Amino acid sequence: MPAVTDRPATATRKAIPFDADLLDKLMDKAGVDALIASSKHNVQYLLGGYRFFFFDYMDAIGISRYLPLLVYVRGDVDKTAYFGNAMESYEQEVHPLWVPEMRPATWGSVDAINLAAAHLRKVGLAAGRIAVEAAFLPADADAALRQALPDARIVDALPLLERLRARKSPAELHNLKQASSRVIASMLAVIASHGPGTTKRQLVEALRREEVNRGLTFEYCLIAAGTSHNRAPSDQKWQQGDVLSLDSGGNYHGYIGDLARMAILGEPDAELEDLLAEVETIQQAAMRPIAAGRAGQEIYAAAESLLLRSPDRGHMHFLAHGMGVITHEAPRLTSTGPVPYPGVDADQPLEDGMVLSVETTLLHPKRGYIKLEDTVAVTASGFDLYSPEARGWNRGGTALR
Repeated sequence: MPAVTDRPATATRKAIPFDADLLDKLMDKAGVDALIASSKHNVQYLLGGYRFFFFDYMDAIGISRYLPLLVYVRGDVDKTAYFGNAMESYEQEVHPLWVPEMRPATWGSVDAINLAAAHLRKVGLAAGRIAVEAAFLPADADAALRQALPDARIVDALPLLERLRARKSPAELHNLKQASSRVIASMLAVIASHGPGTTKRQLVEALRREEVNRGLTFEYCLIAAGTSHNRAPSDQKWQQGDVLSLDSGGNYHGYIGDLARMAILGEPDAELEDLLAEVETIQQAAMRPIAAGRAGQEIYAAAESLLLRSPDRGHMHFLAHGMGVITHEAPRLTSTGPVPYPGVDADQPLEDGMVLSVETTLLHPKRGYIKLEDTVAVTASGFDLYSPEARGWNRGGTALR
């Protein structure tokens, strides 16, 4: 019999780390009786930041995969249950989760979903309308769920989970601000401490160390040097006079800091100064309309009016999107960006607590890859620009002189 950990039912609502009333309203509006969260990011969000360390980088084990599942029943938080791997019992002895029922008993996707289905039968929802994360539920688990609950109606949970996460709490905003400032500090340290002959691969590894030393989980670095637009780490060397683009994501307590800054070995000439200034002008213009109550499409309108007049318009791209637990989430402001999704929030008012990534990129055919990316929190009166520093040409190798 799987181990079951129970929490006092009367204490759960005060302890839940998200807005349960909002989730209930969203589920009610969608006609959803219960939710099964299965993606790492949404399970982590609903559990208040918890992520099982053993499977942080790899899901595969044995002949199946790790599949954490959180079941939430509309209007009744005391029926919430979490189904995790058997080894998660160790951590729960030290840091118990808020959920009323925890079963650290699974070793694969099918046994996890069968436990979740059994729980739904137990609470009387065998024929309910059940929302699942369709894009994050393995085929074998989906088939097992439908077999275990043949009378249930299975729908997609993505829209309501995105709405739930769209507005950030003060604690979430703090984490995002910390992530942003630590990413920028890491970039500046790498730029200052490396000079001619350093490879892109070495620069990325140095950035990884800097971010980890600042308490971040390093996620990625897109890096371009010289006149190349290739942003993969490689043995290409950063040489005197070369521009350098660093675009990195560092994770702080589950929240992503995703920013881009520019550097150069030596001094930028007048053309480079003008090119980066144009990128910065578009950034500033795009951010100006940001405020609670303003439509998201106003951001694009402000940027595109400048893009259309730019002599480099054929090589320039602008993007604004929501971010937080993941790099692209609600509000979704465009359907024409590099990551394909519908711009369902373009004509909707921005809300206090939403967080946006604003980025302008110039793929200059002769001077290289030039980009600025910023993290912006929407406020009632305007916006809060996280880590506004280092927006110009940062000089490489200054710590070596």
